[in-house]
Amino acid sequence: MTQSGSTDSGTVARSGPVTALLDATGSFFKSARDAFPGATAADWAAASALDPDAFGPGGSWRLDFRCFAVADPDGTGWTLIDAGVGPAEGPGAPWCPVPGRLPELLTAAGIDRADVHTVVLTHLHEDHTGWAADAAGQPFFPRARYVVQRAETEALDRRDPVWDWVVEPLRTSGQLHEVEGRHRLRPGVTLLPTPGHTPGHQSVLVERPDGRDVLVTGDLLVHAVQLAAPGVAYAHERDPATARASREQLLARAADTGAVLATAHLTRPFVEPRATPAGEAPVGRTASAEAPSGG
Repeated sequence: MTQSGSTDSGTVARSGPVTALLDATGSFFKSARDAFPGATAADWAAASALDPDAFGPGGSWRLDFRCFAVADPDGTGWTLIDAGVGPAEGPGAPWCPVPGRLPELLTAAGIDRADVHTVVLTHLHEDHTGWAADAAGQPFFPRARYVVQRAETEALDRRDPVWDWVVEPLRTSGQLHEVEGRHRLRPGVTLLPTPGHTPGHQSVLVERPDGRDVLVTGDLLVHAVQLAAPGVAYAHERDPATARASREQLLARAADTGAVLATAHLTRPFVEPRATPAGEAPVGRTASAEAPSGG
């Protein structure tokens, strides 16, 4: 992927204080049409116009696996949103394109792991938690608090590999912080409950007094077909009706406020929704990214 204003072959891009880090790229284990069986021909045509690089040969779904780092206003630290696919031995190994490259991307972006004071986990799927810890059960970010919705940990099956890889070691180290509902991390960074993909899924609002706000969506939307038609369900949503409501509300908020969407799995990290006539769902277009800077 080539992203305007980015460097390192598109692996690092920036919108204001938010740096996008492309941990991995691969093809999904289902075709796009199997993953979104309710999408119409018109939906697919619109999605192709919005994100053409997501359409691989033979109907395959090409997707990125992306994390986001938010700089503190005073430059003293970082908040990381999601933790990527992780190493080769991580829980994402059965289907994710492991190993990811987040460690070297952090270095390229001028981010020291010790300066990451908060890691937000939008949800507890393996492609968003891989670099939260290592195979020895040690937190990958030694000084960070890891913030997740309590509804998410309560719903996670103890047999899920993410439990042993992430939840148990972070509880043992005292670094797992479970919150309930809307939660202000610090001035300008707020967690927004957006359930449906999983019971405790959350998105992140990054407010910019000197520019456009950024809404980090997590898996609220995973493909451009859900930008083109927000009512289209994803086959792996836990509660499709709730996911649709969350998606429509967040996209409407972005359209109303002019916020940029920061996406985990589209092949472009920053997408700008545009207003549509009353009664129609908002759709998006690619937003330009600023060149990254260190620290």
